[in-house]
Amino acid sequence: MGGTTSDLRSGAVINYNGELCVVLESEHRTPGNLRAFFQVKLRVMRTGKLLENRFRSGESIDFVRVERKNYQFLYRDGNTLFFMDMDNYEQIPVDSDLLGISVNFLKENQDCLLAFVNSTVIAAELPPHVNLRIAHTEPGLKGDTATNVLKQAVVETGASIQVPIFVNEGDMVRVDSRTGDYVERVKE
Repeated sequence: MGGTTSDLRSGAVINYNGELCVVLESEHRTPGNLRAFFQVKLRVMRTGKLLENRFRSGESIDFVRVERKNYQFLYRDGNTLFFMDMDNYEQIPVDSDLLGISVNFLKENQDCLLAFVNSTVIAAELPPHVNLRIAHTEPGLKGDTATNVLKQAVVETGASIQVPIFVNEGDMVRVDSRTGDYVERVKE
């Protein structure tokens, strides 16, 4: 699908140097007596690498049509994750590398957003925050809640995270699925 630089918007997916890239920012600049150009920040979908490029004003760009749909995670078989379409119950396999660090916080029956180009999955992402139960951690000391000291904890998915010392086994915590950082303790 063709277009020009004036069609560049945040969230658009383009084919740049043979890679699918998401446009993060696009700014039109007209310096003094030089020609106008678009300064564009891109993220390569396959690797997550950030790029910055200048496009001449009016330059043609190859836009890619990406369909996004919610799927439910069913189970893992080695390095392959299986998701189910909630509309027609069709199951599709997805390589776990597409989730990056987020794969450590994926649990059964969790919703996940899959992105498709020509019925091929090119990206998968969890919600920004997920609630997980602490499976194992050392007990905290009574009254030691005022400091911002962290300790190691293992969540129900098997991933290790850093949590404040007042968090105990069995507690439900909110975790940032993009970074693996503790956000807050969740009341049940």
